[in-house]
Amino acid sequence: MSGYTYDLMDLMLLKRVCSGYGVEVNIAGLSRRLGRHKNTIRDRVKALLSYGVIDRPVYPFKALFQEYPLLVISYADLPYDEKTVEWLKNDRNIFAAYRIREGESNTVIFEFHKDVWDYHLWREKIVREGKIPERSKRAPSHNYYFSNKAIFKYEPSTSIELIEREFQAEGSVEVNGYKIDEVGVQVLKALLKGEGVRINESLLAKELKVSRRSVINRLNRLEAKGVILNPLCRFPHFFVPPNYLLVLALVEVRSAVADVSNQIIQDPHVTLAYHISEGRYNMLLFGCYKSVEDYLRWEDLYAKKYPGCLGSIKISFLSPKMTIHIDQQKVSLGIIEEKLKESVKS
Repeated sequence: MSGYTYDLMDLMLLKRVCSGYGVEVNIAGLSRRLGRHKNTIRDRVKALLSYGVIDRPVYPFKALFQEYPLLVISYADLPYDEKTVEWLKNDRNIFAAYRIREGESNTVIFEFHKDVWDYHLWREKIVREGKIPERSKRAPSHNYYFSNKAIFKYEPSTSIELIEREFQAEGSVEVNGYKIDEVGVQVLKALLKGEGVRINESLLAKELKVSRRSVINRLNRLEAKGVILNPLCRFPHFFVPPNYLLVLALVEVRSAVADVSNQIIQDPHVTLAYHISEGRYNMLLFGCYKSVEDYLRWEDLYAKKYPGCLGSIKISFLSPKMTIHIDQQKVSLGIIEEKLKESVKS
């Protein structure tokens, strides 16, 4: 959190729990909560993880948005080769990336930076190091800059409601080739909320050579200060469940902005939303939909509920098949690692 002073032990603990070390699914706890046999719960958890429906349990590093308060969305022209993909997967500022075809751009990259100057230095460095081609060998990128202070909705897992609706309508849901039954949906919902996720304080205490009580107290303090959130599982692509389109939308809301904002806060289709000032656009929405038709129905519902409110909308449809798979904890762990180096030096 901005203004929070980390000591060395805080950082060593954060490095572990934010990567998932010592964070576990509590099979027995889920069994009691859901009233199902432990073997049944164990089988569903194993399948959800092995089929990539959810990611490993971790402590989310909420302070990411304070440490890197600038979101940059870059529409870039990049070679699609092993070297470029490796860079996208490993660069500590890149949170997510998708292949697209929009004008001269073939990749959209989501990055977090400290400020515009930090972004400028980063761009110079990656060109100098040959991570991306020189300007003369590619089309110039088109970038959007947004302040993370302007986030008014942050609920990466709210789209579980859409999966529940699909299950209720169809009787089953298939994700990444795994047919999820009623128990699977219940387990998935619980893990996304952090229910049935526990901390192995003894393992962490032994690793860090401190008392179990010290681990508990530090984690409680870090949560209270807003550095981390409660431990939970997330969808692997963060913004959307597997098999869903990510629809990135710059939206012009002409009137009733407060009403539309409140509706978006309650809307399970929208996982992340910003108030922005980008030309005529005043909202940035990260939405999840099963298809283009599903998105168009959503847009039509808003147009009918708030007549005349929606003006121009600039949309990018980002397909799950075009996702460049990046560990969503990478940027957070990079921040923690950098602070650890600084702490050791001092």
